[in-house]
Amino acid sequence: MEIGQTLSNLGIPALNTMQETALPAIQNHPNVVLLAPTGSGKTLAFLLPVLSQLKADKPGVQCLILSPTRELAIQIERVWQKMSTGFKVNACYGGHPMQTEIQNLSQPPALLIGTPGRIADHIYRKTVDLKGVRILVLDEFDKSLSMGFQEQMTEIIKKLRRLEKRVLVSATNKLNIPAFTGITQPEVLDFYQEPEKSNDGLVIHSVVSPAKDKELTLFRLLCFLENESTLIFCNQRDTTENVREFLEGMGISCASFHGGMEQPEREKILIQFRNGSILFLVASDLAARGLDIPEVKNVIHFDLPFKHEDFLHRNGRTARMNAGGAAYLLIYQGAPMPAYMEGTPPPLELPDKETLPAPSPWITVYISGGKKDKISKTDIVGFFSNKGKLDKNDIGKIEVMDYMSFAAVKKNIAGRLLKAVNSEKMKGKKYKIEVAK
Repeated sequence: MEIGQTLSNLGIPALNTMQETALPAIQNHPNVVLLAPTGSGKTLAFLLPVLSQLKADKPGVQCLILSPTRELAIQIERVWQKMSTGFKVNACYGGHPMQTEIQNLSQPPALLIGTPGRIADHIYRKTVDLKGVRILVLDEFDKSLSMGFQEQMTEIIKKLRRLEKRVLVSATNKLNIPAFTGITQPEVLDFYQEPEKSNDGLVIHSVVSPAKDKELTLFRLLCFLENESTLIFCNQRDTTENVREFLEGMGISCASFHGGMEQPEREKILIQFRNGSILFLVASDLAARGLDIPEVKNVIHFDLPFKHEDFLHRNGRTARMNAGGAAYLLIYQGAPMPAYMEGTPPPLELPDKETLPAPSPWITVYISGGKKDKISKTDIVGFFSNKGKLDKNDIGKIEVMDYMSFAAVKKNIAGRLLKAVNSEKMKGKKYKIEVAK
């Protein structure tokens, strides 16, 4: 497939410098280490050369991508699907039905993506055959190590006896490569620059709180920012939930996101945040990297992270692709700054009077059919337009998954839409359609 067609499928006008450099390097070198910050386009940087190495006449799994988190595995799978390569892909991760994965793997994909724990489980169960894998990609490798996946990765790599190419990807440039990876004398592509130095669009402010709990100051800050897409980072899961409950009690609609939530709930929250139905997301550092969350306008550090690296990754969620964005540090008055901070950023003075942010004009509608039912985005748009009498401006972002779909629609017409399509069929079949809960 021509690169131009692939980029067209993705809606990308051109490769960036890092992606242009990575393409021939990964194609031509057996061992490559790619270092680049969060939000720089690393996923496409390794998927394009992987695509060029796959062989249509070769059965079985040809490339294995190990990802530290479920969300990142899903994101990689979706990018590959948008590329429309013609090669089958499957993603395996905890929280996904094991029986569904086993069934999918009975007809092996050319590209297999998975978390180390889940792939190791499939190897133990003998439900996956990896003897034909020639390409290994270790994505967000530094995070895989920090999450304790070294033992699983070691066992998996031992099973890959026909490897011809190893690609290690990291958003951290200070990285020692363990021997178990088998990577020796790699071609190192270092595109790592600190976000605050590499992106002129990022502005950092401090916001001083007179109280230790800082919740009221956060509320005032959100009122000041109005209804802009905002990520609010906390260090602990309990803090995440407490902050969400406080904001909702003050009249601000928001959601939480952390590792203690069930996987389907996390996926649904991300979909609503991506399509604008949720404007404010209170999150742990699980949301700092490896997620497909575009166009975040603001990042708020309700808690400052313990490590400089985490501070950079959080800030990397905004001011991406030359867009403007801001990071706000909530600081208790008189509290010391972390050692990694060079002084205190310029303070932001909040107005005395607060006005609640306007609620999102969008709401997310759930549809009980997806790709396995041969439903596409075009089918949903046509159904909502013809049967629901919606204008194109009433329909926002649509995401079609294997067995379900989600569509953003204008909140003020959602009731009318659901009533109109309640007894109608889409592509000859009736589906459950309701507001996502």
